[in-house]
Amino acid sequence: MKKNNPDTEQESLYSNLDKMSTHELLLNINKEDKKVADIIEKQIPNIEKLVDSIVSKMKLGGRLFYIGAGTSGRIGILDASECPPTFGVPDNWIIGIIAGGDSAIRKAVENAEDDINQAWRDLSAYAISSLDVVIGIAASGNTPYVIGGLNKARENNIVTGSISCNSESLISKEADFPIELIVGPEFLTGSTRMKAGTSQKLVLNMISTSVMIKLGRIYGNKMIDMQLSNKKLVQRGVEMIVEELKINEKLASQLLKKHKSVRAVLLAENKNLEI
Repeated sequence: MKKNNPDTEQESLYSNLDKMSTHELLLNINKEDKKVADIIEKQIPNIEKLVDSIVSKMKLGGRLFYIGAGTSGRIGILDASECPPTFGVPDNWIIGIIAGGDSAIRKAVENAEDDINQAWRDLSAYAISSLDVVIGIAASGNTPYVIGGLNKARENNIVTGSISCNSESLISKEADFPIELIVGPEFLTGSTRMKAGTSQKLVLNMISTSVMIKLGRIYGNKMIDMQLSNKKLVQRGVEMIVEELKINEKLASQLLKKHKSVRAVLLAENKNLEI
């Protein structure tokens, strides 16, 4: 049962926004944003448990799915889509699914989030199994699309996590690893694309980056598996090789062209590296 006064729907701490100067608007939005990191810090023990569970499943060949609607769905897709270029992993390792399908990424799809059965149909299209992990994302924590998806996932012995910004949310009840980020009322009442969205994005950054590091997709503090998809990234790769192998930039560039990735260069040129 939903709470009568969800945290995400509370009245803004600020009144007469339309009377504020531009400076006042920006100052007060920033004041609210500063609260987010401290709130996330309190959830690190719960995030840690979820990360470790994801890593154990992915080591067995499992995948990570994000499901959400609206802003939450878009944030999940953003995080998932950035993992292949950053860590050089296949695009089916982390998959973002949004209520209403891909067209909902750019334009709202009416009532898509209200179908309690659609998320499971969307997940089933990927032949989801008990090797996988599903994280439901919903600022309110009460989105039917996400609730239904998590519920069916648990029925099928799939590990579930949730990220919400309401205490005692319904998706928390459907998650093995619930994360509740109680960021409080938004600067603009009910606009969860603000602090709530920011908190969700930060936590997904933490989850996916930590998972990829634990799976060995970096070396030291370097993205040695990144896709070399533009001149800037090629140059970054060259610089990594120069730093690690203590060679000049010209030779590093030649080696990168030959081996096609920073990891491949380091393995070929320094057999003693443990990567």
